[in-house]
Amino acid sequence: MLFGRSVEIGALDEVIAGAREGRGGAVVLRGEAGTGKTALLDAAAARGGSMRVLRTTGVESESDLAFAALHQVLWPVTGSLDALPEPQRDAVHAALGMAAGGAGDRFLVGAGVLSLLAEAAAPDGLICVVDDFQWVDRASADALLFAARRLGTERVAMLLAVRGDAPVKGVTAAVDVRGLPEAAADELLETRHGEMPAPVRRELVTLTGANPLALGEIAARLTPAQLTGREPLPDPLPGGSRLFGDLVAGLSPDARLFALVAAVETDLSLVLRAAADLLPRSGSEPGRVALGELETAGLVETAGDGVRFRHPLIRSAVHEAAQEADVRRVHAVLAESATGDRRAWHLARSALGQNERVAAELEQAAERARARGGYAAAATALARAAELTPGPHTRAVRLKDAAVAAWLGGRPGQAETLLAEARERAGADATLAMEIARLRGRFELNSGNAAEAVRILAAGDGLDMLADASEAASYVGDMGSVVELGRRAAAHPEGFLRDVVAGIGLTVDGDASGPVLLRRALARTGELEDAAGWLWASAAASYLGEPDLANELAGRAGRVARVSGMAGQLPVVLEFVATAERIAGQLARSQAVSEEGLELAREAGYANTVAAHLANLAVLAALRGEEEACERQAREALAIAVPHRVGLRIGVAAYARALLDLCLGRYASAHDRFTAIASAGPGGGHPTVVWRTTPDRVEAAVGAGDEAGARAALEAYERWSANAATPESRALLARCRGLACSSEDAFLEALKLHTNPFEAARTSLLLGERLRRTQRPGEARAHLRTAWETFERAGARPWARRAQEELRAAGESHAAPASLLDALTPQELRIAGLVADGLSSKQIAAQLFLSPRTVEYHLYKIYPKLGIGSRTDLARLVVLQKAPVVGDGML
Repeated sequence: MLFGRSVEIGALDEVIAGAREGRGGAVVLRGEAGTGKTALLDAAAARGGSMRVLRTTGVESESDLAFAALHQVLWPVTGSLDALPEPQRDAVHAALGMAAGGAGDRFLVGAGVLSLLAEAAAPDGLICVVDDFQWVDRASADALLFAARRLGTERVAMLLAVRGDAPVKGVTAAVDVRGLPEAAADELLETRHGEMPAPVRRELVTLTGANPLALGEIAARLTPAQLTGREPLPDPLPGGSRLFGDLVAGLSPDARLFALVAAVETDLSLVLRAAADLLPRSGSEPGRVALGELETAGLVETAGDGVRFRHPLIRSAVHEAAQEADVRRVHAVLAESATGDRRAWHLARSALGQNERVAAELEQAAERARARGGYAAAATALARAAELTPGPHTRAVRLKDAAVAAWLGGRPGQAETLLAEARERAGADATLAMEIARLRGRFELNSGNAAEAVRILAAGDGLDMLADASEAASYVGDMGSVVELGRRAAAHPEGFLRDVVAGIGLTVDGDASGPVLLRRALARTGELEDAAGWLWASAAASYLGEPDLANELAGRAGRVARVSGMAGQLPVVLEFVATAERIAGQLARSQAVSEEGLELAREAGYANTVAAHLANLAVLAALRGEEEACERQAREALAIAVPHRVGLRIGVAAYARALLDLCLGRYASAHDRFTAIASAGPGGGHPTVVWRTTPDRVEAAVGAGDEAGARAALEAYERWSANAATPESRALLARCRGLACSSEDAFLEALKLHTNPFEAARTSLLLGERLRRTQRPGEARAHLRTAWETFERAGARPWARRAQEELRAAGESHAAPASLLDALTPQELRIAGLVADGLSSKQIAAQLFLSPRTVEYHLYKIYPKLGIGSRTDLARLVVLQKAPVVGDGML
């Protein structure tokens, strides 16, 4: 029976009711030990009616076992795994130990958990209850929280109880569980212990803070004289683990030892075997006799193959009453019967001093966790293995591996600490020192100072490290270093990566052999297998001045990353995918990709990737004419990128502000901003941003009346585009000539060459404006109408308004029919495009890290918006309306 918890139950009922109606969510119950969180979870779960309930409880002794809690909570519904997209299904299979191997990507595991919960929620909804979340192993916690943050369209309620202020990342809804109201505390005491004088009640309530566990346990142990007020209450009252200290002290020696075994191991069969070895053989089954004593005392409960304490504070009391030597002896005995990860951790906790055999077993446990995507658990195991390692070199290697695991587990602070220790212990091993240096550089590039990353990485001579250094220098905008690193890479044997890194450096330096190397590298893309390779191919195309090809190759990187398990690097890949979508004029898709990438980057702790997605979102806001959003997101991006010297992202954020002025017709301000972008040095801007934004810069200069500035920008663009061969790159150059040289023929040439509909619309607008102002409204209308309709579909409202105003001035006043697809959200547009490409719901779910049921939910919302009833109708409508759909299965 609950006392005085109507407010808390009401808050949980609201979350459960929302889930029942398809508005899922998660909530954290936060309170100190004994405040009644478990009772509230029990009551809430019972109020779900026909909703399915999945439940697990974090156990401190299992907090280092990867996916232990996830195994417990998901095991009843593993029969639904076949309904998941294949990459997600395989990842969850591996995480639960149902199959060997796996992609080893925690994002895939999290997406699989989300999909499995969604499947298990049919037909009436699901309540996922996790008690003592602060002790849930990190791999399980990461997967559950990944799902918790994405439950908005699922019939799933997730209730997480946590002690004190333990962090629960990303779940903002919380219910604070404090002491009971005074009237409720009085009612509890009277119901359980009969009437007692008001002064005694008030003193008990005051001294316990109305903590229901403390009230019940202390009152049960008071003498009749204390309950009636004839004798004073104990001073001080027991609290915390001391609440059960006298009960533990009153146990027989055998029961206390059995309790200690149960405090460090939950598997009942292992506990009984260890007890048989530890307890004196006074009877046939001394372990079961001791277990019976604990059950009779109300301290432990058994269920199936597990044993647990009635309250975690009892376990704490058992630990406090034990000697460290006894704890180590218990772990040692348990290790003799345990296998796998349990054995490794029992051995580690029994070890006194360094022990290579134990360290090696922990290292193997870490490898198993890593292969399943449990990087945080692997980091913990490797860090402990390093402590146990006697050899300094091996210790440094394990610390380095622990740092990598921590990084991939989304814990950059821990990773940097471990790597710093590894560096101190590397000794004279030059190879190990270079491995550590490369990791330091990568960590800096993702979350720290990009210029420092260049300095660290440039110290290496291996091709991979030189490539990393070149990448870092490119982020900074340090073209001098890019050139030097390219020359050093050229000394390595011919190959795809060597040709790209050397070719970029030589191209930047103006060496004619550079583009030749880049073309040769692009001819070898058939050899590429991972997303990193496709990103290098995209960079090669970019430095050749071919943004359309660069965008296509970035899209391939995104597709590969989503299904292959890139061990946490997906947020970085999505930087380039989102940029490619935006440059291609697919604004809604770019928005959705950047929003997803931003969330993943924040979860992973990749600060510089956060800046990248914020900068891209700022550009998108500019294209929509949303001044407040553009300024806010640009400011947030710069707050990271400026101190971190990430010139590429500084340049993009500055571009967003310049583009906003251009979109809104503020040509003088736009011209000033573009001029500042072009003159920014390394760490404050980026040559690639200058090159890619030159068509905008030329337009701004012409609009501001600076014809000389426009021609100077055109000349620079001609130099940068000298090696470009794709039609779109030549179209952009022709448009710039049309603007700077006031050439109608150049505009017409551009329109013949364009392959990017959005850029073609911009050229059509400029040509239409020219034709109207030279008194040829009839010729202008077709160009202006095309531009208007394209901008409307893309959501580029400022340019759409400008085209519409020009069209009216040209004598056409009726409105063009709006696209039905305008009613769709960015996520719905992505799904509609993938349906048009013929992908199934499972395939779409795999691409977008959704559950198949979420895809179906979005289709259920899409059909009535568009007045259609089938996937075939949707595909036909997308094609007929020429909506921005995804090509080749992209995202």
